[in-house]
Amino acid sequence: MASDDVANLADSLAKTQVDEGELSYKGQGLKLDNAQSVEKMVRAIQEFDGLRALRLEGNTIGVEAAQTIAKALEKKSDLQCCHWSDMFTGRLRAEIPPALVSLGDALIMAGARLKVLDLSDNAFGPDGVKGIEKLLKSATCHTLQELRLNNCGMGIGGGKILSAALTVCHKESSALGAPLQLKVFIAGRNRLENDGATALAQAFQLIGSLEEVHIPQNGINYQGVTALATAMQHNPQLRVLNLNDNTFTKRGAIAMAQALKHLRNVQLINFGDCLVRSEGASAISETLREGLPILKELNLSFGEITKDAALEVARSVQHKDQLEKLDLNGIIIRLNRKKTSYHSENITPRTPDASTFLSFPSPDKLLRLGAKRSFLLQQQVDLLDASKTAEAFLKISSVYKEDDAEVKAAVLESIDAVLSKAFLTPSFQGLSFMSSLLVMLGLLKSEDKLKPVKVVPGHLQCLEHAVKQSYFPREHVTVLNAFMAR
Repeated sequence: MASDDVANLADSLAKTQVDEGELSYKGQGLKLDNAQSVEKMVRAIQEFDGLRALRLEGNTIGVEAAQTIAKALEKKSDLQCCHWSDMFTGRLRAEIPPALVSLGDALIMAGARLKVLDLSDNAFGPDGVKGIEKLLKSATCHTLQELRLNNCGMGIGGGKILSAALTVCHKESSALGAPLQLKVFIAGRNRLENDGATALAQAFQLIGSLEEVHIPQNGINYQGVTALATAMQHNPQLRVLNLNDNTFTKRGAIAMAQALKHLRNVQLINFGDCLVRSEGASAISETLREGLPILKELNLSFGEITKDAALEVARSVQHKDQLEKLDLNGIIIRLNRKKTSYHSENITPRTPDASTFLSFPSPDKLLRLGAKRSFLLQQQVDLLDASKTAEAFLKISSVYKEDDAEVKAAVLESIDAVLSKAFLTPSFQGLSFMSSLLVMLGLLKSEDKLKPVKVVPGHLQCLEHAVKQSYFPREHVTVLNAFMAR
């Protein structure tokens, strides 16, 4: 294969858009006040067939501009993801609800079926929640999987409105035979307090499908925490629970510990700065001994926990094979009867092995494999199985970060090590590797058990790198060219 073909393929990979169906104006800092200011955007929306995701975050949109955009969205029935965080900077609070109503009405008129709605960092208060109330109750949100409302200043009133809307959404979707299956809920820094949290807990208990709940910094005390604990018991697929910087005290911590006994899929718990106190930590320790079998991360930092209680927590997780991080910073050491001091103590995370990294890839775990990461990954990957080698390539490349030189170098070094050894192994089935890779990238259908992965930029950027290397067979470049040219 001539070198210009390699260059053409690399260029194709570099230009490939990972998020097919997405129109993005993210972070452009546009000040959109009226119809004239959004003419180009509206034209782009109208001409975009199969629009599934619209990114407007990081701009500022006035009422007239929002109404004009909404008009263009009225025929976009394929729209599934609205990434609309931080899009009202500098606007009067009174401007935001009518802008949201216009956009919501357009989605309803289009018959869209949303999966993701992100309105974080818009500081719209309770009135802003009223602006999306109709949308949340409508059939457009019966399919909603992720609702992100971080830092919106909803307050108690907004929390109650939101809870009522989600309850209606669930009941009406259930009546149609397809109940709302909300998986991710994010509402940090919203001043929900006890009443707002308790109202939302009622909706969460009804929904029962949550996998991630993030409600940090909301001024919630033990009454609200107890209500949330009861609700979490009814969400058996819960994986992430982040209630950082609320106030549990002993009663809230004990209630949450009891709730966690019913949950088998939790992987991350963040109760840092939650004042769980020693009695609460002991209750959580009991739960850790009995359950939470796949826990990966636990944060109980700065919770007024004594050293003895902290050691009890540490002992309760010593047999957790998947635990990666235990944060007990800020434990209390009593020096004498009259003096109490705070001591910052970290339980050092265990060093991950290559198997752990490939099971749950992350940039941090790759870096913590150290200087021998290439050798460790070469030893871990079964080069006699072409599909496993393709899967390993995608897992390693998934943590690639263009803007992080250390991670970027570690990823490329690891990929070169695995692929060079694979292609230089005489018994390696290169064509099977290519077939598996194409299936996993969603470019080729297969009757086997292989399933496509969610393609991220790192996959294509690392493939672009790999095809330029001397170890990558030229004949495989021909195959990739054929599929990338489609």
